[in-house]
Amino acid sequence: MVTVAPCLRRRLAPRHRVALWRVAFLINELKLGGTETQVCLLARELRARGTDVHVLVLRGGGAHVAALRLAGIQVHEIGFATSGSWPAVLAGALKSGATLVRLLRRLKPQVLHAFLYRSYVLGPPAARLAGVPIVVAGRRSQSFFKQGRRWVFALERAATQMTDHVIANAVAVAEDARTLERVPAHKLSVIYNGLPASAYERIAAAQIDTCLPVIVCVANLLPVKGHHFLLQAAAMLSQRGRACTLVFVGEGPEREKVEREASDLKVDVRFTGPVTDTRGLLARADVVVLPSLHEGLSNAIMEGMAAGRPIVGTAVGGTPELLDGRGLLVPPADSKALADAVCRLLDDPEFAASLAGTARAWARKNLDATVFADEHVKLYQRLLEARCVG
Repeated sequence: MVTVAPCLRRRLAPRHRVALWRVAFLINELKLGGTETQVCLLARELRARGTDVHVLVLRGGGAHVAALRLAGIQVHEIGFATSGSWPAVLAGALKSGATLVRLLRRLKPQVLHAFLYRSYVLGPPAARLAGVPIVVAGRRSQSFFKQGRRWVFALERAATQMTDHVIANAVAVAEDARTLERVPAHKLSVIYNGLPASAYERIAAAQIDTCLPVIVCVANLLPVKGHHFLLQAAAMLSQRGRACTLVFVGEGPEREKVEREASDLKVDVRFTGPVTDTRGLLARADVVVLPSLHEGLSNAIMEGMAAGRPIVGTAVGGTPELLDGRGLLVPPADSKALADAVCRLLDDPEFAASLAGTARAWARKNLDATVFADEHVKLYQRLLEARCVG
């Protein structure tokens, strides 16, 4: 599951072993989202192993802050500003960079692991100035948001030069980093996202007042998540006499537009807003659908797999790695294909149940939080040992 450079695989003499005692994670913010959830899961797992974990947040606040602090993990807010004129943003970035350098010098982590674009561009130079031994960067999605923006790639490549290793959360994401970002293959590893044991617990289904089949879509209301195409698919299903109730779990700037389109199409949609624990809603789902136009490795699909629900996903990013033979894959931006796939699952409950069971078993084996954390620790350890030998 994890590809590590051959030079880091060699066995080292005991005298070269280095204890992993402090790690700092750097992330843009701690709002409800897939990457943020994975950072918190990894932080808790490393903390349980006795590692001193600090989470550094470029922008303050977020839904996960309280839970991290309750778990004994310190959260440090940098105060990075992202609005205003270009001179103001640049001045803010320089100020935040200086704050980050001072904080890293005080904390003295052995590893800085930065997760999203702003973090892994700002983090490496700050870490080098602060004398942090190992710098790791995450890649959580493909490069669709960077297309046509040369300066974005230029900053990224400069930061990667100062980075020891890049961890992608899917093979498709790693291949994107290798081909488009030109990250050397020896500098890349793949570690799939993890799921806590609680994701597999059987819990009571949420109460949803409808007599129609329920389709649950867990995704923030953003253009890239493709809600428009699911609404169109639901309208097609209604025309076929297969009307459904859609449950949109999440929040975002597209909400008003999505609500308006749902009303125009006369599709029954329930908006839950942000939800921290989706298990009850997933348990209520007849089908889980993620109509994204782009993805990394979707937490929503992973959680649907763990819940044992039949899933339809678009063949983008790491979704085929999750659903190959374990769910139905359709092309992105194809409402008819979405409607056909949902209809197939609703019309053939035995087939749907078979896919769901296979998906749940595969997730248990391949998306375990313990394995997820162990693979990170092994990689951090290899990099530290290689640095000591060097």
